[in-house]
Amino acid sequence: MTSNYNFSNITQEIIDYSALCVKNGGIDPGLYTRYDVKRGLRDINGKGVLAGLTEISEIISSKTDAEGNTIPCDGELYYRGYNINDLVKGFIEDKRFGFEEITYLLLFGELPDPVSLERFCRLLADYRKLPTTFVRDIIMKSPSDDIMNGLARGVLTLYSYDDMPNDTSIPNVLRQSLELIALFPLIAVYSYQAKAYYHDGDSFFIHQPVFGYSTAENILHMLRPDSNFSPLEANILDLALVLHAEHGGGNNSTFTTHVVTSSGTDTYSTIAAALASLKGPKHGGANIKVTMMFNDMKDKLSDWEDEDAIRDYLTKLLHKEAFDRSGLIYGMGHAVYSISDPRAAILRKAVKKLSEEKHMEKEYAFYNKIERLAPEVIAKERRIYKGVSANIDFYSGFAYSMLALPPELYTPIFAIARIAGWSAHRIEELINAGKIIRPAYRSVQGHRDYVPLSDRNK
Repeated sequence: MTSNYNFSNITQEIIDYSALCVKNGGIDPGLYTRYDVKRGLRDINGKGVLAGLTEISEIISSKTDAEGNTIPCDGELYYRGYNINDLVKGFIEDKRFGFEEITYLLLFGELPDPVSLERFCRLLADYRKLPTTFVRDIIMKSPSDDIMNGLARGVLTLYSYDDMPNDTSIPNVLRQSLELIALFPLIAVYSYQAKAYYHDGDSFFIHQPVFGYSTAENILHMLRPDSNFSPLEANILDLALVLHAEHGGGNNSTFTTHVVTSSGTDTYSTIAAALASLKGPKHGGANIKVTMMFNDMKDKLSDWEDEDAIRDYLTKLLHKEAFDRSGLIYGMGHAVYSISDPRAAILRKAVKKLSEEKHMEKEYAFYNKIERLAPEVIAKERRIYKGVSANIDFYSGFAYSMLALPPELYTPIFAIARIAGWSAHRIEELINAGKIIRPAYRSVQGHRDYVPLSDRNK
C-alpha cells in the first residue's frame, strides 16, 4: 500500500488492517463500464446525471444544433434566470456592492427594489452578532489550525444557542439561514485570528463588524489590524463573493445540501455537511492548490517569458514530475464547462485592475500566459473528451493573494459566499418536500458460505 500520509502516529496494527482494507476493497474498473455506472454521477463527456430540478441557477456549457448534435459553447451562468454578466454589470455600473443583492435574489427569486434591498441589508447587519462569550468559549478555547473545521464546529455549536433548532418550517429555516449568512464572516475571520495567535504566535485582535459595511468590507475590516482597505479591494472581494455564491444544484457541496436536507435534519447539521464537502481539495480547496502551484512554478522558472520552459514545466505537472506530483494543472478544466468558465472571464478583468493598483502586472501577465499555454499542453499529452479552459479557481487565488488574504481563509471565503446558495437550495428542497435522496449502488460481491471461527485459517 502506498500513501503520502505521515505514519508516525499510526500503529503497525492499524497499518496492517488498512492493507487488508485495500486488499479486499478494490473493485474491477471494468465493472463500472459493464453495469453502465456513471462514476461521479457524470458520463464520459462530463455531463451530469439528472437528479433533480431547480429554479435557483443554471449552467450552460453546450447547445443543440438543428440536427440534434450537442455542440460545446462558451459557458453561461444564470442566477434565477438572470445572466451573471448582466447582474455583475448592473451593480458595477451603479458603483455599489452586489453580494447582498445576489443573496436576496437567490433566496427569494426576484431582484429587490431599492427599499427592499436596504431593508435586507439592515436585517443582515442586525444578525451580525455572535452569542455572548461565543468567541471566548468556542473560538478561543479550542482554536483549530484549519479554519474550515473551525467554521463547521462554530455552525454546529450555534445549534445549542437556538431556541428552535429542529423546526424545519420555512420561516424558521429562513431565519436560521439569514443568521448563518450574516455570521459566517465573523466565525471564519475570528477563527483565523485565534489560529494566528495560538498556532503561529502572531498578535490577537478582534474587530466588531461595522453596521453600515457590506459583507466584503466587513471581512477586510475584521481581518486587518488597521482595518484599512481601498475601494477597489472591497469591490474585488465583493465580486468574488458574487461569483462563488451559487453554481447549480449538482456541485458537490450543494448536492450534499439537498441530500442531507431530504433526510429532515436541522439546518446546522445540513450546513456543516456542506462545509465538509467544500473543504475538499477537489472542490473548494482548489484555489489554494493553484496558488501553491504558481509559487512553485515561479521558483523553478527563472524567465517567465520563456514559453518553452513553461511548456516543459506544465508537461512535468501532467507527468507527475513537478509540484505535488498529482498529474494535475490546478485551475484548468471544469466538470461542466469546456470552452470557457464565465466566472473566470469576469474575474480576470477585475484581477487585471487590481494587479495595476498593486503593481503586479508582471504576475498578471504570467497568469495569462499559463492560461493560454496549459490547454495546448493538456491537449497534446492527454486524451480529452471536451475542451479545457481556466476555471474561477485559476484567478481567485491570485486575487486573494493580492488582497493579502491568508491562504487559510481562501476556502472559508468560498463558504462565506456559497452559504447563500446552500440556503436557497435547502429551502427549495423543503418547499418541494421530495423523497429522501437514495441513489442505488449495485453489489458486485459474490455470495459466500459462512465459516465457523474455529475453521478459519489465515
